[in-house]
Amino acid sequence: MSQPNPIWSFFASVKLALVNLLILAVTSIFGTVIQQKETTQYYIEKFGQSTANLFQIFSLDDMYNSWWFLSLLSLLSANLIICSIDRFPGVWAQIKADNLATPIKRLQQMRLRHEWVSQANTSETETKLAAALNTNGWKSERRDMESGHLLFSQKAPMSRVGVYIVHVSILIIFVGAIVGEMFGYKGSVMLPETQTTSQIYTFRTNETIQLGFDVRCDLFELESYDNGMPKAYRSKLTVLENNKVMKQKDIVVNDPLTYKGVTFYQSSYQPYQQFVVKISDMTSGRAVQATLPFQKQYAAPNSPLRFGVINAKAAGQSVKEIKLWLKDQSETPGNYWLKNGEQKIIEHEGTSYMVSAKQMYATGLQVARDPGVWTVYVGFTLMICGLFVAFFMSHRRVWIYIREEDGQTKVLMSGSANKNRGAFEKTFNALVDLVRK
Repeated sequence: MSQPNPIWSFFASVKLALVNLLILAVTSIFGTVIQQKETTQYYIEKFGQSTANLFQIFSLDDMYNSWWFLSLLSLLSANLIICSIDRFPGVWAQIKADNLATPIKRLQQMRLRHEWVSQANTSETETKLAAALNTNGWKSERRDMESGHLLFSQKAPMSRVGVYIVHVSILIIFVGAIVGEMFGYKGSVMLPETQTTSQIYTFRTNETIQLGFDVRCDLFELESYDNGMPKAYRSKLTVLENNKVMKQKDIVVNDPLTYKGVTFYQSSYQPYQQFVVKISDMTSGRAVQATLPFQKQYAAPNSPLRFGVINAKAAGQSVKEIKLWLKDQSETPGNYWLKNGEQKIIEHEGTSYMVSAKQMYATGLQVARDPGVWTVYVGFTLMICGLFVAFFMSHRRVWIYIREEDGQTKVLMSGSANKNRGAFEKTFNALVDLVRK
C-alpha cells in the first residue's frame, strides 16, 4: 500500500484548518482595534513614531489587504478545496451505497435494534411492515434474500454534504470579496449645498474617481440640541444624467442612496460662514436664490432687489437665527429676523415676499461601489443553509429483516444515524412501537 503524499496530507488536514482559523480570528482583532486605511500622520499622532513604523512594516494600517493576511486566506482556501476533494468521494459513496446489501450480521450487532415474533407468515409480515413504514414517512425498499426478506428506509442522506456546502460558501464569499476589491472602490466627497459633483476621492491616496453621473446636494438639515450639539442631520440628494433627474432621496445615517451600484452614505458635515438665501416676489412669482458670505450685499441680476445677512445668533456651531437686510425699488431698506431654515412671508413697503435663509453646510458622503456584494450575500445564504444541514439534520437509516426460524416469523429492526444519535434513538423506539402495532 503506497504512503500518502505528505504535502497533500498537510493541506487536507483538519488541524491546519483549525489553526488557520484561530490565527485569522486573533489577527482580526488588530483590524478591529486599529483604525484602518488612515494617513501615516494619523498613526504617528495617535500611537507615536515607533508604533506607526511597526504598523507600516506589518501592514496593520491596511491589514485586510496585507500580503500575510491574504496568504492566510489563500492557505485556508487551499485547505478547504483539498480537504473536500480528499473526503467527499467517501461521503458520496456512503450516500449512494446499496444499503440492502448490508450484512445481516452487522444488523444484529447494531446498538439500536429490536426483535420480536410476528403471528403472520413472512410475506404478510413484510407487506404490513412496509405499509407501516410508508405510512409514517419512511419510504421503503425491499430485497428478497436466501434467508428471508430485507426492508430498508432512510431519511436525509444528503445531510452528509452539509459541511461541504459550508466549504463552498466560504470560497464563494472569498470570490465576492476579491471581485469587490478588484473592481470596486471606497471614497468620500465633501459636497456643499446647491453644488454638484461627478467625482469622488479614494481614501488615503486621494485618487480621483469619475462616477459616470452627477450628484447634487439640494439641502442639508442639521437638528441640534439646545446647547448646540448636533442631534441628527440629513441630506437631500439628487442624481442627474445629462441634466435629467434620475433619482432623489433624503439620506440619513444608515439609510443611504444607491444608484447604479454606487452607494452614498451620510457620514459627516461641515458648516460654512456663508448663507443660502431665497426670496420670492409673491406678486410676480419671480424667485432669486443666492449663496453669500456673512455681511456681504447681493444684487439680484436685472432687478432692484438687494439683500444680505447682517447678523446671526448661534449655539455652538449651529446658527439659530438670521437677520436679513433687504431693499427693493423702495427707498427704505428693512431688517428681518428669521429662524435658520424657516420660510416666512414678510411685507416690505407694500410688497409681499416669501423669504428663507439658512446657514450653508457641506454634506460629507462616504461613497462605495462593491460589485461583489451580491456574491458575498449568496455565499452567506449558502453558509446558513449548510450550517443548518450540518448541525440540525442527520442521515437516519432503518432496516427490517424478516425471516422464518423454528416455524416462527421473526423480525429484526435495526437503525443508525451519523449524528445526533440520542435524538434518533427516541425516534427509532417510537417507530418500533408504531410498526409493531
